[in-house]
Amino acid sequence: MEQKETREKAILVGCQTSKDDVLRFSYSMEELAALTETAQGDVLITVVQKRERRHPATYIGKGKVEELNALVEELEADIVIFNDELSPSQKRNLASEIDARIIDRTQLILDIFAQRARSKEGKLQVELAQLQYILPRLAGQGTALSRLGAGIGTRGPGETKLESDRRHIRRRLDDIKTQLSVIVQHRDRYRERRKKNKAFQVAIVGYTNAGKSTLFNRLSEAESYEENQLFATLDPMTRKLILPSGFLSLVTDTVGFIQDLPTTLIAAFRSTLEEVKEADLILHVVDMSNPDYFHHEKTVNKLLEDLDIKEIPQLTVYNKKDIQHPDFVPTADTPTAFISAFDKDDRQALKEKMEKLVMEMMDPYEVQVPSTEGKLLSQLKNETILRELSFDEESQLYQCRGFSLEDHQITGQLQKFKM
Repeated sequence: MEQKETREKAILVGCQTSKDDVLRFSYSMEELAALTETAQGDVLITVVQKRERRHPATYIGKGKVEELNALVEELEADIVIFNDELSPSQKRNLASEIDARIIDRTQLILDIFAQRARSKEGKLQVELAQLQYILPRLAGQGTALSRLGAGIGTRGPGETKLESDRRHIRRRLDDIKTQLSVIVQHRDRYRERRKKNKAFQVAIVGYTNAGKSTLFNRLSEAESYEENQLFATLDPMTRKLILPSGFLSLVTDTVGFIQDLPTTLIAAFRSTLEEVKEADLILHVVDMSNPDYFHHEKTVNKLLEDLDIKEIPQLTVYNKKDIQHPDFVPTADTPTAFISAFDKDDRQALKEKMEKLVMEMMDPYEVQVPSTEGKLLSQLKNETILRELSFDEESQLYQCRGFSLEDHQITGQLQKFKM
């Protein structure tokens, strides 16, 4: 019999400084609660302190730490989750004052990533980020160990243990980096092959939980994991997507973006997002039912800018229109589509809009193809956007009109059949 997962009881803690935008802060606390749910935790209570700035030693003030400890005892909480990344010393100080496990937002996200990673690469990248997070935080534990006694014979073991831990982690980090570089080379080779075959590539990006995987599955009829949770997808998947005219493209689902993504993770998931760099068209999915949709959109655009891919044509897809937020106003300066990913007509309209954008990147052609060129005719249906195909009995030629990508090999082949 399968064991039922025991959910940990969590208290959330946030510190609102005078610099914080009030609405923004409350959204980030809501997001922390959603992250906790995703990580199989139950939120008991949320504690917020307003301060000029975060306390350098304990993140929140001394009095609040005592109040928090009393809450932990009263509610029998297993874990206390802080809304910002704690410094090694803050974490140490809090752990000595509070009788529960202390983790911060970064660790929480890392934990979810560890649960979600499916592929070998995903798992390695999560481990890499976790080890990079642990390394600077080892020191505190080591000094605690080395001070167990002050007499002869009791000095050292702690530090020695610490050193061997550090060495072990550094060795493992090197090992993971080597394995990842091999995987990246493989992926580059796949990409080269796709480029050679000149398949048109569409990448779906967006804030976590915007509905990317749902849309990806419905557009491509694929089996990507879709769940109403943050970070349901971690590993990029690529599938075929056929546009209304029969034009064949490839669509890739990517990991969800999030504001204040831990720095260790941005580096780790760069290569997952490398797929986006190769795209010919980006679908940026925005959840229009989320009250904080505007900041989500900005976060994604900022990350796309950091990846240096502002040149790639973008279509902003406002999703979940059936449960649209009353204050929603579209703000994208790119072409837009308003859909519910579950609605068949909406998806069809989206594909038509995508096809229109693809056509704008293409050159028109008009050719006469002999009926003996069966292979070329079927290529025209899949590899170009065919607008007209008629057969002339007299000349035994097919009249074909449509659009093709300038640097696609088929464009060269068509030269000799020009009218």
